[in-house]
Amino acid sequence: MSKSWQPYAQHILDAVDRIRHIQARGDLTQDQVLYDASLRNLQTLSEATQQLPQPLKDQFPDIPWRSISGFRNILVHNYLGDIDPLTVRQVVTVHLPQLERAVKTLLGRNT
Repeated sequence: MSKSWQPYAQHILDAVDRIRHIQARGDLTQDQVLYDASLRNLQTLSEATQQLPQPLKDQFPDIPWRSISGFRNILVHNYLGDIDPLTVRQVVTVHLPQLERAVKTLLGRNT
């Protein structure tokens, strides 16, 4: 397996870190700028997950890889208008830590 996936994995971690910095600035459900910045980073992160090899993703069946990809499509194409800020906050607070742990494990880093 090629190591070309590793920059994408790092890109995911960078986006997670940026989202954490956004969270530290305030509540994305109450601030449009924080909300937009979060969406942009979620889009970047989602796109990067599509570049991870399937055999690596298969090691983490609890990560909803297809849903992440689908979320990216919603973000990019803006299906059905705006995305609910409460949903975005839930993705950020509930799902990102699990994804971050999985990607760090793939890269051989301790959490």
